Amino acid sequence: MRPQVLIGSYFQEELVEKLIANTPEVDVIYRPELLPVPRFGADHRGNVRELTTEQMAEWRELLAKATIMLDFDWWEPQSWQEHCPCLEWIQAAQAGVGTRAKALGHTKGKVRITTAAGVHAKPLAEFALAGLLYFVRGLPRLEAQRREQRWPIGGSSTLHGMKALIVGAGGMGSEVARTLDFMGVRCDGAVRGLRALGDPFERSIALDDCNFGEYDIVVLACPLTEETTGLINRGKLAKMKQGAFLVNLARGPVIDQGALIDALSSGHLGGAVLDVADPEPLPAGHPLWDAPNLLLSPHNAANVDAENERIMELFIKNLRKHLEGEELINSYDPALGY
Repeated sequence: MRPQVLIGSYFQEELVEKLIANTPEVDVIYRPELLPVPRFGADHRGNVRELTTEQMAEWRELLAKATIMLDFDWWEPQSWQEHCPCLEWIQAAQAGVGTRAKALGHTKGKVRITTAAGVHAKPLAEFALAGLLYFVRGLPRLEAQRREQRWPIGGSSTLHGMKALIVGAGGMGSEVARTLDFMGVRCDGAVRGLRALGDPFERSIALDDCNFGEYDIVVLACPLTEETTGLINRGKLAKMKQGAFLVNLARGPVIDQGALIDALSSGHLGGAVLDVADPEPLPAGHPLWDAPNLLLSPHNAANVDAENERIMELFIKNLRKHLEGEELINSYDPALGY
C-alpha cells in the first residue's frame, strides 16, 4: 500500500502541489474544507468548522487510513490510538512539541514525531534583535520626547561590545547568536551537558555552570522540560547584571514570572523581551501587563508569511528521507522531552 499522507492543518494550495510534485510515491490527502479556518496565513490552529455528519465521517475515514500526518489531528488528537491505527509518523508544524506530545500520550515512541525546529529561527532572531534595540537604543525615550516636543542633548547605548548568553544552542539559539554576532555582540552558548559549539559562539558552557552575572544579555531559546521549568528563578535574576536584558523565545514557564516582574519593577533589569507568557493567553488584569520596561508579544513573533513554505520544505526533505530509509530531521525524543 502506498503511504497515505494526511495534511492536518491549513497550507496554501501551491505548497500542497509542490509536495505532490516532489513525492509522487505517496498519496497526498488535503481536504481544506474539513480543516479549521485559518485566521492568518500561517495559522495551524484556526477556528474549528461546524461539519456535517457526512463531513465528520469523511474526516474519520481519512484518519483511519493515514500513515503519515503533516501536523496533529485538529479534532481529537488525544484519541490518536483509536482513530489512527495505521499512523507511523507525525511531522509537527511547531518547534516545541514536548508538552503537547506528552499531553496527547506520545510517550513511548509508538508514533514517530518530528518537529519544525529551525523553521521559526530567523523571525524569532529578528524579534529578539528588534526588542533589544528597542531598549538599548532608547526608542521609548525618543518616542516620549517626540510626543512632548522636546529636543534634549544626550546619548544612548549600543549593542556593539555587549556579551550575551544564549540558553539553548539549537537552530533557534544559533540563529540568534549569528544575528547578535553581526551586531558586534559576543555570544556564549549554554547547553545540556557539555558539547562543543562552533561559530558564532565563543564558548560552550554547561547549563549548571553558567555565571549569569557575566552577561549583558540572556536569551532563552531552550525547550520546555522538567529541567528548564523555572530555570530563571529569583536567584538567577538577582545574579544578572544591573541593567541587563532578558529575552524569552522559549516558553513562559521557563521563567519565574513573579520574580521577573519584581526585577523589572525594581529597575534591576534594563528590560525584558518576551514572545511567551504563563499562562497563555495572558488574562486581563495580570500584573505582567503593567510591568515596566517590558516588550511583550502574544506568542506570535514567529508567525510570518513565509512560515508555511519553510514547514513544507522541511516536510518534503523528511518525507524523502522516510521513503529512502534515512534518519529524519528533528526527531522528537519522548525521554528528553524535545
